[in-house]
Amino acid sequence: MKNNILTMNLIGLLGVGIISSCATPKKSSIGSFVARLEVKEPIKGVCDNENVIAILPFPGNAQETAKAPKTKEEIMQELNSKVKFLNDKPNYEDKGMVNLIINCKGELVRCQIDNKTKSAELDSQIVAVFAELKKWTAGKINNNSVDVSELYSFTVKNGKIILN
Repeated sequence: MKNNILTMNLIGLLGVGIISSCATPKKSSIGSFVARLEVKEPIKGVCDNENVIAILPFPGNAQETAKAPKTKEEIMQELNSKVKFLNDKPNYEDKGMVNLIINCKGELVRCQIDNKTKSAELDSQIVAVFAELKKWTAGKINNNSVDVSELYSFTVKNGKIILN
């Protein structure tokens, strides 16, 4: 019985501590969380190979993603007009992901497929369209421009590319 009361008191104190720390106005710990890419080989054109960031734009964390020179809808329109692989494949279905590295100056310095589709030709044509997006607004942390990784996942449904 005495052990149960002691255990209940410890749990209660722990709970009060957690609740009060959540309710205390202070800078969010998520605000200081930064996801850095592991860069195994130098990426030509980045400002700092050891600080290529995957931006996590949570409210209040002062992280801003890089802004593309075109809207998502405009990029999809470009993909669907320029990717010739799908022209005669109205029932083609697939999915993949493109990884872009934008440097601290807003320049696209790398474009590659991260999750490949079933076709190397399709991958190549998709990369070619994204590679045309040369000038971006750089990503930022605390209003400082940084090198960032941007991911675009896509689905091909009924022969059309949809950015997710």
